[in-house]
Amino acid sequence: MFTPIPRSCSSNSSAVHLADLLCSVAEQDEQAFDELYRQCSRRVYGLVRKVVVDDGMSADTTQDVFLTLWQGGTARYDPHKGSALSWILTIAHRKAVDKVRSEQSHRARDLRWSIKNQDLDYDHVSETVITREENAAVTESLKVLSVLQREAIHLAFYAGMTYSDVAEHLGIPLSTAKTRIRDGIQRLSLNLHIT
Repeated sequence: MFTPIPRSCSSNSSAVHLADLLCSVAEQDEQAFDELYRQCSRRVYGLVRKVVVDDGMSADTTQDVFLTLWQGGTARYDPHKGSALSWILTIAHRKAVDKVRSEQSHRARDLRWSIKNQDLDYDHVSETVITREENAAVTESLKVLSVLQREAIHLAFYAGMTYSDVAEHLGIPLSTAKTRIRDGIQRLSLNLHIT
């Protein structure tokens, strides 16, 4: 189970120390890994929790981030391209987004399977009413998004486009497409958990 250890990694000397720790972790130094975990686990978990929302899945995703670092992920770190903490948090964000997408994919697959394998004896009227209510709930939830976020999310999740596809389709930079989708998902998550 994930257990964050309270310690900060925000000062400049700490940033240099984190870069050194990443280099040591790349060489399978267990003490360096323990120290890296001690210094950054709280920040990683906090970021993951904002994206994933669920405590258990956030803890699992955080462990996955550190497992990736331990299993050779640190070899890709280039100190000339940014700070060690930023690099670690980028990995954490990607893992969190992947987790959300994976969960959505599992739910959609389970739903498709249950629809295909359901008993034929069911109330068509009741099913139609439930489907309309669910569609209305989704439509209502999407109203909290800006038009730009709604468009990007629709292309990503309903049309099945990748970030690159969305960016190309809308004629915007890739980073802008990612931001619209990420911010939209976060806004939807907040809206769904408040109501």
